[in-house]
Amino acid sequence: MSLIYAQKPPLSSKEPPAVNKHPKQTLPPSGKAAFYDVDGTLVSTNVVHTYAYYAGNQGSLRGILRRSLSTLLSLPVFGALDVLDRKTFNEFFYRYYKGLSEDRLHVLAEDLFQDVLEKAIYPQAVDLVEEARRVGCRIVFITGALDFSVLPLVRYFGADDLIANKMQFVGGVATGKVIPPLVEGANKADAIRDYCEKHHLALNQSHAYSDSASDYAMLAAVGRPTAVNPDLRLRALANAYNWPILYLK
Repeated sequence: MSLIYAQKPPLSSKEPPAVNKHPKQTLPPSGKAAFYDVDGTLVSTNVVHTYAYYAGNQGSLRGILRRSLSTLLSLPVFGALDVLDRKTFNEFFYRYYKGLSEDRLHVLAEDLFQDVLEKAIYPQAVDLVEEARRVGCRIVFITGALDFSVLPLVRYFGADDLIANKMQFVGGVATGKVIPPLVEGANKADAIRDYCEKHHLALNQSHAYSDSASDYAMLAAVGRPTAVNPDLRLRALANAYNWPILYLK
């Protein structure tokens, strides 16, 4: 009886690719950043002050009076929504920008800085930012304010980057809607994580500063959070987690 054996395939003239027993290792993050909320943290103003300036300096006298009165009457609503939910507050508040000219808003942003924001900067805020810069931090402002409103402040402090809300404009006119995602709450924390990954920064070595409990997620996202001029809820959280508390003047 003859046996039939399966023939082995002929040897290939090409050698199989070598197995890399020492794959390239990912280098650890090589830098760090300091993330600053703006309103209430670096300046004593807030987004309502900013809108009130725009409302009082754009359009006809009748339009100025109408918007200014509407803003004044809405202050209790703004306050209640801000306490209840920052996302809802932002969505409601930025509707008031509907109909305002994009070009005029950008021009007024420079006047806003000179007339309002520059005077509202906490003097010690400059030292706070400079201290982070001296220890090698990338300086990033992260705020729920509109980007064009904050740009002059960014230049004043010499910040490296700005993460802020962006108004939607159609035909050069504000729609009253912010381009998603809103920069608030958990979205701030996501933005910080994405920023550190993109720029190869160590999240656990980075700093974050805010005055509001609505920024808890942002503060908890980094390794070195600090409460600055904290509201009552943030002060309680800072004490519970043993976070540093600063009172700027």
